[in-house]
Amino acid sequence: MTAPATPPTDLPPPPLPAPDARWALFLDVDGTLLDFHDDPAAVAASPELLAILQQLHAELHGALSLVSGRALTDLERLFGHPWAMAGLHGLQLRHADGQRREHPLDTSAHAKLKQRAETMLEALGGIELEDKGIAIALHCRRSPERFAVMRDAAAALAEAMPGYELQAGNLVMEIKPAGMDKGRAVRELLQRPPFAGRQPVYVGDDLTDEHAFDTVARAGGYGVRVGCRHPTAAQFTLPSPAAVQHWLIRVYHALMQGNSLHDPRQDRDPAARS
Repeated sequence: MTAPATPPTDLPPPPLPAPDARWALFLDVDGTLLDFHDDPAAVAASPELLAILQQLHAELHGALSLVSGRALTDLERLFGHPWAMAGLHGLQLRHADGQRREHPLDTSAHAKLKQRAETMLEALGGIELEDKGIAIALHCRRSPERFAVMRDAAAALAEAMPGYELQAGNLVMEIKPAGMDKGRAVRELLQRPPFAGRQPVYVGDDLTDEHAFDTVARAGGYGVRVGCRHPTAAQFTLPSPAAVQHWLIRVYHALMQGNSLHDPRQDRDPAARS
């Protein structure tokens, strides 16, 4: 059962970590860390954003992960750091130790999916196809009025492809192998160091993030919705990627202050606690 959905007017801004908090931070990318762009390949992470993420990664002892619909190669291009990352809604995953797990690709099925999508789009205007290697995405950010047409066409295509499912997003419809979502990816990350045993906090803006909001709530954490989309299972909200970055800076300073109050060896060496 999904956590109760809350109207956006009832959502307060997220808190900062307490001095003794041991957070695990999970961050969506597009619409959360980065503003949307008509061309997803045209966005870039600012030096300021990269710097605060690197500082948070250090203060959290590595318990920071990006969780995105983008492929891992795209995340690596944008952020350039060996953090834990979940790509393609969890179909691709890189653990904090560098170990990778990827959904096996059925090349013939993917080729059929792409060919059918291309044929379908020839009859539709204002819709773009993005081949993600394992999945495909249909975008209409340049023609948002085409979303309903795109949604219905994508639903029909997904239904005709056994083993695939439809994932709706912000002016995007993705068709991907069934059985994985961002919530399952977060759950998998939480089972291994450095995320295990920490309180999970997930920040995301889209329908694709609702699975993760539910997962972190069940694990004793909470979700932060970016923007005003509703209903949502998140407990807190921030209005924009700019507000997210400002909040992350405040989180970093709170963590830094908290970490200065105790011996940092306690996170690594049980003997230091005795």
